[in-house]
Amino acid sequence: MSLDFPLHIDDRWLPKSVLCLRDYNFNKFTRDVIAGITVGLVALPLAMAFAIASGLTPQAGIYCAVVTGFLISLLGGSKTQIGGPTGAFVVVVAGIVAVHGLDGLFMCTMMAGVLLVVLGATGMGSAVKFIPRPVVLGFTNGIAVLIASTQIKDFFGLHVAKVPGEFWLRIKVLAAAFPSWSLRATLLAVCTVVVMVACRAISNRIPGPIVAMLGATLAAYFLKFPVETIGTRFGGIPSGLPHLAIPQWHASLVHGLLGPAFTVAMLGAIESLMSAVVSDRMSNDRHNPNVELIGQGVANIISPMFGGLPATGAIARTATNIRAGAQSPVAGIIHALTLLCVLMFAAPLASYIPMAALAGILMIVAYNMGEWREIPQLLKLTKTDISVWLVTFGLTVFADLTVAVEAGMILAALLFITRVSNTTTVSQVTDEYIEDGRMHILQDKDIPYYATIFRIHGPFLFGATDKISAITEKMHELPPVVIIRLRNMTAIDATGVYALEEIARQLHSSGRTLILCGAREQPFQLMRQAEFEEVVGRENICANVNEALLRAEAVFEKIQTKAAAAK
Repeated sequence: MSLDFPLHIDDRWLPKSVLCLRDYNFNKFTRDVIAGITVGLVALPLAMAFAIASGLTPQAGIYCAVVTGFLISLLGGSKTQIGGPTGAFVVVVAGIVAVHGLDGLFMCTMMAGVLLVVLGATGMGSAVKFIPRPVVLGFTNGIAVLIASTQIKDFFGLHVAKVPGEFWLRIKVLAAAFPSWSLRATLLAVCTVVVMVACRAISNRIPGPIVAMLGATLAAYFLKFPVETIGTRFGGIPSGLPHLAIPQWHASLVHGLLGPAFTVAMLGAIESLMSAVVSDRMSNDRHNPNVELIGQGVANIISPMFGGLPATGAIARTATNIRAGAQSPVAGIIHALTLLCVLMFAAPLASYIPMAALAGILMIVAYNMGEWREIPQLLKLTKTDISVWLVTFGLTVFADLTVAVEAGMILAALLFITRVSNTTTVSQVTDEYIEDGRMHILQDKDIPYYATIFRIHGPFLFGATDKISAITEKMHELPPVVIIRLRNMTAIDATGVYALEEIARQLHSSGRTLILCGAREQPFQLMRQAEFEEVVGRENICANVNEALLRAEAVFEKIQTKAAAAK
């Protein structure tokens, strides 16, 4: 049975949960139930770990995952995205709690939620793209380092009365306490990491965090390990529904919370839209950024009313949701209901979970969110891109995340102005210039049926790279060979190179060949520094469109030869 009905409201402002009902059926519901329960179990240890790392009780993380997970799936603009507490907020939340207390955190979360609703309602959802890749990479690397440093105490079972908030002081105190390390706690943490890595290596469908957490808990319980657990530190997790309570509003805190609220809103917007893009690639869908931000904003306004943390889209849980077979936002709603069932019926069992196991899980989370594989690629680019990354990374680790985000935005603006100004040239038209241009014009070229040509016109910098979706939107209609003409692309940056690499990988995974042609000096040099030819093949980077068409012919002949041999 299919739910099919007309809606007269503008689809641009409808959440995906409503749009997906148009062709919803029992088969999709069954798959959503399986995916929702799976990702709900995966979310359980992560939600507790993020809350504890933020300086709160483990139930605060579960309350957040239940409330925001439900609302983000119900009101958001992504079909399979899972919302909840994430590692991005750990450092900033811990800082807010340390300075302003719980009331300050709840106020900050609600203020950030209002900012997200305003961003979405005013159509500014796409404005997040104006943050360049080196800035995003810099503070995700920095956050990963900070999260890992906060877990050293529990990972090794160190005896430390209070871990400082500043990175250098934290490392100094932990180093001084290292002689007190516990062999049993370390073994549990290391085994947790090994199990998670092994689960990932065997199959992406195996819920590594829940398998590792259950294994470590059973081992600690039956072997009578004298290690710290959720029960010994927090007294367990209370059973039952989270209680609704309107947070107290302190006008005196508003001014001091404006910066942190802006940081939470920007991090929430960036991570949720990055996660939504991952969701789109994996589920062959397209999210609505403005509706997604409105859903995220509402969730963050409501979360503090139930004692929850800030929330955003969670990339790892979203990927787990899709791999488990999710078909619609109903899976995200069921994930929230699964966590609610755990709260109501199995909360006492959480008392036996070792803190070392949660530390091991967060170490893997920190590694995964760091995107370390991109650093070698970034180091091949311009000194400007490298310096922007280093400044953002350094400020995140050694100063403050709020300062890092604000500095990143300023650097992004200056970088944009510099790159655009460098695209302006004044030159005399000569006979050589006219003759050189003949090889690049399209008017006298015959484009064969097995190839298509896209062109990039103007600077291909951060803020403009989403326009490459003109290719991916028609992926299933494209012929075997796709040519991108770069003759009129005046400049490119790290974000632009990253976008072209993603397009190349998507085309390759669909069995198509990408050919680039006509790149000018600055784009050509930067792409060569980034070793872009390793992604598409040196033979698929051509000097002009004439060479590109000849290359397309050779590729198509090779395809036909293979097809004939297969017969």
